[in-house]
Amino acid sequence: MTRVYPPIETKTQSNGLSPSFVETVAGFSAGVIATLAVHPFDVLKTRLQLDHTHRPQWGNSFHLMRNIVRDEGSYAALYRGLMPNMIGNSVSWGLYFLWYRNLKDIFQSWRGHNVHLTSLDYFLASGLSGILTAVLTNPIWVIKTRMLSSSRSAPGAYHSISHGVREILASEGLAGFYRGLIPSLFGVSHGAVQFMAYEQLKRRRARQLAGAGGGAGQVGELSNWDYLVLSAGSKVFAGSVTYPYQVVRARLQTYNADKAYKSARDVVVQVWRKEGLGGFYKGLGPNIVRVLPSTCVTFLVYENTKFYLPRVWDTGLAFEAD
Repeated sequence: MTRVYPPIETKTQSNGLSPSFVETVAGFSAGVIATLAVHPFDVLKTRLQLDHTHRPQWGNSFHLMRNIVRDEGSYAALYRGLMPNMIGNSVSWGLYFLWYRNLKDIFQSWRGHNVHLTSLDYFLASGLSGILTAVLTNPIWVIKTRMLSSSRSAPGAYHSISHGVREILASEGLAGFYRGLIPSLFGVSHGAVQFMAYEQLKRRRARQLAGAGGGAGQVGELSNWDYLVLSAGSKVFAGSVTYPYQVVRARLQTYNADKAYKSARDVVVQVWRKEGLGGFYKGLGPNIVRVLPSTCVTFLVYENTKFYLPRVWDTGLAFEAD
């Protein structure tokens, strides 16, 4: 199955659907489906990030999964915290793609519609979108991290999103919702690098396909397989250098973090002193297993929703007209 990837998209499509609306729905849908597909790996990754031992991560991952199921009653324990994770991912991707599309449009208007955006343009559009998204969604991630890091029966554990909100307000105030925000903002660089790579890889692949078809200089058609490979490649590239911030963020967002750490810098100092360089890469194994499928599913659903939604809408309008 192939998709036409246009070099320049118009502000308003002929069917009346704005590109911003299409981007938001595509991002929201991608977040929901990807979360459902890989949530158990998120549980494993979060608990490994909070592990202070020097045990091997891969062997520990399987041991931890077995213990979660055994100690917490059933395989349903691997889906603890699903709702805040799903809300966080769907809202984050929806907002992210909304702002990303509009910022790209702004940069395109500055450069002129016959000029391709540069890697810097993609990096800036992605980075700014990530900052806005991180600030607005950080409270969801605080609750999600705390729910994933403990069993439902653990003392002080949140039973639901609303319970988490009440507990944080009562014990930490509004500031509690923004624990780990600084590392999250550092993590924006990950998304910026990933999208910069993804956009350029898509453009290169489209030109390659066009050239193979005798249409050099034109835009080729990308398949679902292309989207899978390009999204995975860009994710590995970006993740190779930015993973440590996730460990710092997770430790700042967990229960009683204010008693264990003074700041993000304090987390870095303590992890380095007590656990060494390997401490910054705890949970990397299950994160790779989780992130690559999640990224591939996210971008595949996003690209397909963006492609089909206007066409389904057109079909519906035509049906009503008949």
